[in-house]
Parts: sequence; C-alpha cells; structure tokens
Amino acid sequence: MTVEARGQGFISRLRAWRGDRRGATAIEFAILALPFFLLTFAVLETTISFTVEQVMSNTTDQLARQVRTGQLDPATVDEDAFRELICERMEVFVPQGCPGLSFDLQNYASFANVPRAIPFSAPGVIDTSDFGYDPGGTGTINNLRIIYEWPVITNIMKSRIAGLEGGRVLLYATTTWQNEPF
Repeated sequence: MTVEARGQGFISRLRAWRGDRRGATAIEFAILALPFFLLTFAVLETTISFTVEQVMSNTTDQLARQVRTGQLDPATVDEDAFRELICERMEVFVPQGCPGLSFDLQNYASFANVPRAIPFSAPGVIDTSDFGYDPGGTGTINNLRIIYEWPVITNIMKSRIAGLEGGRVLLYATTTWQNEPF
C-alpha cells in the first residue's frame, strides 16, 4: 500500500467520523451543563435568601410596632423571650433556635445617636459586642436591628456569593421609631 493510499484511507475515515453525530447531544450537554447548573443554583440561593430577608424585615416591623404601642411590656418580655418572638416568625426558614441570629434593641437620646452602619470588627466578621436589649419606655427613641448569618446551601456558590466568614450571607433588617405614650 502506498503512502497516498494510506493518506486517502485516513482522510476517508476522518470524513466518516466528522459526519457521525451520534454523540453530539451528549457533548453539547456536557459543555452547557456546568454554566446551566451554576446559574440555576445562583438563582435559587438568591431567591431563598431574599425571601428570608423579607420575612425578617416584616418581623422587625411587626415587633417594633408592638414595642412602640406598648403591647410588648419590657417588664414581662425579657431578651430571651424577645429572641423567641423573632424565631417564631422565621421558623419556616431557619433551624430551631435560630443559629446565626443576632439582634439589638436599644433606646437612644436622639435620632442622631442611632447607629447607621452594620458593625464589622474585620472583613466578613460582624461585631455584636455592643448589642443589647433595652426597649425603653414611653416616648423613647428606639432602634431594632436584626442580623442573620444565612448559610449558603450549595457549596459551589459559597465562594461567589458569601460575604461573611464560614460561607455565609449577611441578612439585615432595621427600623427606628419613637414609642407612643402608653
């Protein structure tokens, strides 16, 4: 067999292989699967965390209203009971006991003294050392901040959307008000 004949045989086999489309769908799926699943997980993670943050925001508003109107009496509702009120409203989305939950309910002399920033001690680390529970009384200016360190569920997304240590996302809700006379 001559070199030309061998070359013709190779070219004919190459043409036959090029025309064979039996595995094309599998290869195309393999190429597109990773970006598709990344996008799907990103949408799901974002949707779930946004929903939890909305529930947390509604919880903040509801509890602030109860403190503002005197429905929650500071003499009967202590810090642990207040934490339980927050957890009850979020229990559909978070594990029992609300791990990762921090809250700060304090009163201030004026609206200018109310904190306006999320307290970080280092990048990705929330500083809750100044958090307390002091709902004040009639006419006091109060601020309620609720912070939840939401875990990113899919490992493949942790490095892309987590902003806190341990692969968590910061969910934050706050409201400021002046108590009514009660």
